Amino acid sequence: MTEQPTSVPADQRPTQRLPRHRRSRKSKLTAWIFIAPAFLAYATFVLVPLAMSLYYSFLRWDGIGEARFYGLSNYMTVLTDSDLLQIIGNAFQLVLYFTLIPVGLGLAIASAIRGQMAGTFGTVTRTIFFLPQVIPLVAAGIAWSWMFASMGVVNQGLKAIGLSDWTRGWLGDFVWALPAVGVIGAWVLLGLCIMLLVTGITKIDPSLYEAARLDGARPWHEFVYITLPGLRQEIGVCMTLTIIAALASFDIVYIATQGGPGITTTVPGLEIYRLAFAHRQVGLASALAIVLMVLVLISIGPVQWFTRDEK
Repeated sequence: MTEQPTSVPADQRPTQRLPRHRRSRKSKLTAWIFIAPAFLAYATFVLVPLAMSLYYSFLRWDGIGEARFYGLSNYMTVLTDSDLLQIIGNAFQLVLYFTLIPVGLGLAIASAIRGQMAGTFGTVTRTIFFLPQVIPLVAAGIAWSWMFASMGVVNQGLKAIGLSDWTRGWLGDFVWALPAVGVIGAWVLLGLCIMLLVTGITKIDPSLYEAARLDGARPWHEFVYITLPGLRQEIGVCMTLTIIAALASFDIVYIATQGGPGITTTVPGLEIYRLAFAHRQVGLASALAIVLMVLVLISIGPVQWFTRDEK
């Protein structure tokens, strides 16, 4: 008697696998389907405007009439004009305030509250420090303009402690206007740096601090040999964001001083706006924008290299 073949359920039948090259092609197609919308948006709002700015930088054009090829003349103007060089220098001076103050104070504050971030105290502290990030930059600029005014809170406080000789119209002073703008930017960015650094500290193994204390290490030694190496990447992120914010600043300067007095607080972002829309020098504005982009890349390159993960 011959045995009848038994039927195998459909869910237990072996599946037929696609060849390797077909699977690879299908996975690449799936990846491109997911990437395409983001890449399209990035190309539309970043790559295309960047290419257009690069093209305009070689032209002499008022934005309306006929454009003429101008070669590298716009770039020569950016790199030789004394006013434009001072404006670029103003942006690099703001880096000292926008970067060193928030990162330095952020490290100190994050280290001080390292072990107290749980519970109500931690929640309230994070909320207070992060508040400037929630406030619109326009509102922050207006509020600080009032505080730095001749009869503002800053001068009233100086008078109250007997420093009347130090009172002045801070944002209208040729010497102190730029540092005053730097203080505004430092205040805005401090909360972001603190949040990033506090988050980074929570990832450091607490046993390292306990072992250091058992070996007789002081708080300064813990900070230098444990906290700083453990926050290498977070410090790099903070410095990258604050350097870009300083070099590409516009909102705070426009609201607080509009670039004055003179050009003591004028920054490249504000000058690009003026050249393009007020003076109708689209080619020169585009060249300054390209130079600014290159300066940003050159500035953050060493930061990324020094703070990269060594693993």
